Amino acid sequence: MRFLDEDEELNPILSSVNLIDVFLVLIAALLITIAQNPLNTFSAENVTVVKNAGKPNMEIIVKEGKEIKHYKSSGNIGSGQGARAGIAYKMADGSMIYVPEDGTSSISDKQTATNNKL
Repeated sequence: MRFLDEDEELNPILSSVNLIDVFLVLIAALLITIAQNPLNTFSAENVTVVKNAGKPNMEIIVKEGKEIKHYKSSGNIGSGQGARAGIAYKMADGSMIYVPEDGTSSISDKQTATNNKL
């Protein structure tokens, strides 16, 4: 009957069981945190994350399905060769109207030229 009289405070196995319980709670919390991450590879959502928006060290992370693309800003302003094609206006109702500049042909100009030939 010595086993029944033993103090629970002196038993070392009880403290290790408590440590195991603490570690199981920590692991469960970490798994929940990983599952709620928007860039989780197991979710089917498409996500775009912008870090440091508008700053020279801006980064864009795009997740489409299971593919993740990472873009880094070089800090330089974009440039290239081309010609101005026209002007776009945003109306009060949210619609966009494109007005071609002089020297560019639009669909209405082509239709007018075609109608004049007939």
